[in-house]
Amino acid sequence: MSETPHLAAPVDQQIEAANASGKRPVVFIHGLWLLPSSWDRWAQVFAENGYAPVSPGWPDDPETVEEANAHPEVFAGKSVGDVADHYAQVIGRLDRKPAVIGHSFGGLLTMIVAGRGLAAASVAIDSAPFRGVLPLPFSALRASAPVLGNPLNRHRAIPLTFDQFRYAFASAVGEEEARQLYAEFAVPAPGEPLFQAAAANLNPWTEAKANFTNPDRGPLLVIEGVGDNTSPPAINRAIFKRQSENPGVTEIASIANRGHSLTIDSGWREVCDAALAFIRRFA
Repeated sequence: MSETPHLAAPVDQQIEAANASGKRPVVFIHGLWLLPSSWDRWAQVFAENGYAPVSPGWPDDPETVEEANAHPEVFAGKSVGDVADHYAQVIGRLDRKPAVIGHSFGGLLTMIVAGRGLAAASVAIDSAPFRGVLPLPFSALRASAPVLGNPLNRHRAIPLTFDQFRYAFASAVGEEEARQLYAEFAVPAPGEPLFQAAAANLNPWTEAKANFTNPDRGPLLVIEGVGDNTSPPAINRAIFKRQSENPGVTEIASIANRGHSLTIDSGWREVCDAALAFIRRFA
């Protein structure tokens, strides 16, 4: 597959290209333990379908997995609010209101920026929960245990071992593919967002909250992987229920036999096409 020019470009160049194109931008937001490059194939599909993809990193994201694993300290100390404000600033530089697509904590960030009225339409895929989403399935707690198991991890950057990645991300693919995904995509992640999400329903001032009733939120699609350990259906359906209080369009799509790696594994195109079809309807 040939690359489109923007994929390796700094975000400033991606924004300039999107504004110059006159096309609807699509902003992709990655979650913990991944980099913006995890969206490269998606960005190409959206570019081929007439959109202007923009894949910003979180603040200080390294450019490559190798660099990220060599310098894990750059991920430490980032909160949900820091990263949400960062993406809001990126979106503010676009000439047209974008569609926004996020996975995992990127799904939570997507709902936060949509709740600020910044998205023309949005897709949250196997999202982290926000304040008001009550289910805490055991599998989600187990997937978060490498971080939440030690309070000192709050201000650290935490990598996953292969076995931890296998459970949290690659639970629905074979061993060989799981190892391939781990080598190609896995990087350390800040502990702070997980602690924030875990305590969101105990903290009225939490940053892990989304304004799901804002009438300017725009249409929202929640996508769940039915085999996901990290963000299982109970969480996604509770997200859908809360978001359905919005006067706008709120839909949910379930994809069978898929784990948390559904945006990067060999079945990524099915998920991408579901998101593309929704964005086409509304943006």
